[in-house]
Amino acid sequence: MFTMQDLRDHYRFTEQDAELLQSLQPLAEQNRERFTLEFYDYLYSLPETAAILNSSNRQNLRDMHSNWFMSLFNGIYDNHYMNHLARIGHAHVRVGLSVHFVNAAMNQIRHFLLGLIDVNYTDREQRRCLREAVEKILDMNLDVMSTSYREEEMKKVFVSHKVESLLIRATERFTYGLNLALVLALAGVSISVVTLFVWDIVHIFSGNIEKGILSALGSLLILWMMIELMDNEIKNLKGGKFNILVFIGVIIVAMIREILISTMRHDDLTTQAFLAGTLLILGIVYYLVSLAQRDASKA
Repeated sequence: MFTMQDLRDHYRFTEQDAELLQSLQPLAEQNRERFTLEFYDYLYSLPETAAILNSSNRQNLRDMHSNWFMSLFNGIYDNHYMNHLARIGHAHVRVGLSVHFVNAAMNQIRHFLLGLIDVNYTDREQRRCLREAVEKILDMNLDVMSTSYREEEMKKVFVSHKVESLLIRATERFTYGLNLALVLALAGVSISVVTLFVWDIVHIFSGNIEKGILSALGSLLILWMMIELMDNEIKNLKGGKFNILVFIGVIIVAMIREILISTMRHDDLTTQAFLAGTLLILGIVYYLVSLAQRDASKA
């Protein structure tokens, strides 16, 4: 299953695209009512979609489509946004709407937005960038919604698909909760490390300068480790990819701290040589993994 970050990578959707879409928000708000009217005129012109838009759910559907239209320009496109699109796709499946009409409706929306850009922006380069950003976000929306239809086909093959889907959703939520708990735990440990650093500074001023400086440096290294781990977990919560380099870097920092402590304890030469050798091996591993990741990103 793709994450939102995977989807952004596959469609080459950048932060600049997100900013461009967000810049269209005022224009979209001005034309929100016009969009709803034209979109529903189109839906009512098709017997297949008009049959679904009965009087009992008409206003509710109008509000939902209007809110979805504005969500295209909110500038935040993370896993929560992707899950929202997936729910829309599943709703289309439940009411029996063919994927053909989803594609056709998206085509109408595409023409509406591109026409809006052409009318309101005279600069050719700006118009091109805005059109590309709109094309990408609509294609990504259509991709996620279409996935719901593929999942419906899978139900015909796997009898236990419903149970599997429930288990997968429950596991995903549980994993998200664990990641959130991990971030909070790391934040708590970071506060403790700051306290330890302050205590090491006190040692410096109390006269034990060498031990205080080395201990303070070790505390700073631990604090750096906490910051890197929290940053990686936060990116993971937002739908980013797991970065193994961060964890190798954390191990390297821990090894450097151990070498500092070993020096302060005046350990024998064999112990210090072992630590230095281990650090060298970790450095080589870090370099090789970074090369592999760079080659993979170019592929």
